[in-house]
Amino acid sequence: MTRFSHFLAVDWSGAKGARQKGIALAVALAAGGPPVLVAPPDPRGWARSEVLALLLDLPGATLVGLDLGIGLPFADASAFFPGWDASPPDAHGLWALIDALCADDPYLEAGGFVTHQQASRYFRHGKGIEGDRFLLPGATTREGRFRVAEAAQRGQGVRPVSNFNLVGAAQVGKSSLTGMRMLHRLGGRVPVWPVDPLPDSGSVVTEIYTSVAARLGGVKGAATKVRSYEALNDALDALGSPPVTGSGAIDDHSSDALLTAAWLRRVHTDRDLWHPPALTAGVARTEGWTFGAF
Repeated sequence: MTRFSHFLAVDWSGAKGARQKGIALAVALAAGGPPVLVAPPDPRGWARSEVLALLLDLPGATLVGLDLGIGLPFADASAFFPGWDASPPDAHGLWALIDALCADDPYLEAGGFVTHQQASRYFRHGKGIEGDRFLLPGATTREGRFRVAEAAQRGQGVRPVSNFNLVGAAQVGKSSLTGMRMLHRLGGRVPVWPVDPLPDSGSVVTEIYTSVAARLGGVKGAATKVRSYEALNDALDALGSPPVTGSGAIDDHSSDALLTAAWLRRVHTDRDLWHPPALTAGVARTEGWTFGAF
């Protein structure tokens, strides 16, 4: 028996601009039926502030999955930003720092953080353009730093990208930083698991990785994007969900949101997913976790 009435998946974007074609929202009802896209208030796409407003006015008890990193690596160096005296001690402090340094950035953008004299040293900004602290001393890979949850994801056969990476189609750095600005502005009005304890009732925000959902939906191969209604409905069927209406091509933002909403409904009662072995109190407080990583 579920205590949630709605399952909302948010495919996020860290791109510049007032409205984002790369943001897609879909909801699945506990009562059943196919997942449904949530139309943005403007045909040009969602504004990040509009998603924030929606999260502050959720229906019933909603389990929200955000496709972004809710934290940065901490466990590998006992700090988000080793060597910087402003490095915060926990995720709430990280969100506040990012939002403060981006105070002049419109649309919940994160340019003020990635160009900050100190913060910029920890990021990869372009091909061959890295801050002098992007890699830890003695690093054995050029990929950058990873969270404990991302190591668990790799064990599940997907390939997350470091949240300190700001370049490439697969980069998640800007998405995560803009998302953390939004989380700070939630102001605790909706708990963000596991940074905040899982409450016995009400809505909860979690981090998701759509590739994990796609794998359970039977999507195979190196790429986990679904770009046709036929492939989407095959994956939904594997998750025990009724199909959505449509045929031919579908953009991968919409398919990610639809598939992941159905996945949240399917797997959220698995107690093990709320208690992964590597999720210690320290990891929860600093790095957070990706729901579904185990």
